Amino acid sequence: MKTVRFHQTGSPEVLRYEDTDRPVAGKGQVLIRVAGSAFNPADNGIRGGLLPIPVTLPHVPGYDVSGTVDTIGDGVSGLQVGDAVVGFLPMTEDGSAAEYAVAPAGVLVKAPTSIDLADAAALPSVALTAWQSLFDAAGLKEGQRVLITGAGGSVGGYAVQLAKRAGAYVIATASPRSRDAVTTAGADEVIDHTAATVLGSVSEPVDVLLNLAPISPDEFTALVALVRDGGVVASTTAWMPTPSDDERGVRAAGVFVRADVDQLAQLVALVDSGELRVDVARRVSLSELPAIHAQSAAGELRGKVVAVPDAR
Repeated sequence: MKTVRFHQTGSPEVLRYEDTDRPVAGKGQVLIRVAGSAFNPADNGIRGGLLPIPVTLPHVPGYDVSGTVDTIGDGVSGLQVGDAVVGFLPMTEDGSAAEYAVAPAGVLVKAPTSIDLADAAALPSVALTAWQSLFDAAGLKEGQRVLITGAGGSVGGYAVQLAKRAGAYVIATASPRSRDAVTTAGADEVIDHTAATVLGSVSEPVDVLLNLAPISPDEFTALVALVRDGGVVASTTAWMPTPSDDERGVRAAGVFVRADVDQLAQLVALVDSGELRVDVARRVSLSELPAIHAQSAAGELRGKVVAVPDAR
């Protein structure tokens, strides 16, 4: 089968599009005929050896997958050959950038039926990150005010939709390029961070600050002043600490996304009910995935990209 993998960590040039043996589903696993493999910025960090996520070389990237169950290993129940599934794969194991991928059955749920199966790969890890940030970490409730910095990214698009659906008042930061998308997602206010300061643009305290942007530690700390006493600062930026304000009871919550099939099933249901939109900027063939890594590393990638095996 065809796959993309790297035999050593480094720049995007280490990626190879090559022939490999088709993997075999072991106990508790299924073999998926891949329909879509979503690219995530963290794929760059793993490939470059910059994130503390150990992988065995050679490694197949891509931890979001959609596809069809091809074979089932021992001890698997609840899934059948031919089922369309979606899941967030273990980041330390071989991923979905291949024609076939092995996955633990316990991370898979039935895929949405209202969108193309390939596009469903754009849902799992980013939507789970938004859900877990807003509700597990921050405890967002109806009627609260939330400020989402970096709302123009993939996680931000889901975070705005989910926060608005929960009945929150959503203030989002975005560049002019992504302003329309953030507004369409449901933001009540959109701050153009290229033209105005966030500190000077938020007129009333917020209950929750969710940072998804690569801002400096000093900028992040300054934003805590916008959070009301007893509020929450949540962040997915693992490379720097999440600031708090103990004197005012403002707590910090760092978010490291985890696979959760119950939450993922709820997200799939929201997609199929029309309450959650999955945005895919473009599809590329699997053989083009190294170029996507290069574009991302150069800061030139815009929107969510899904790689589709060339034979599809």
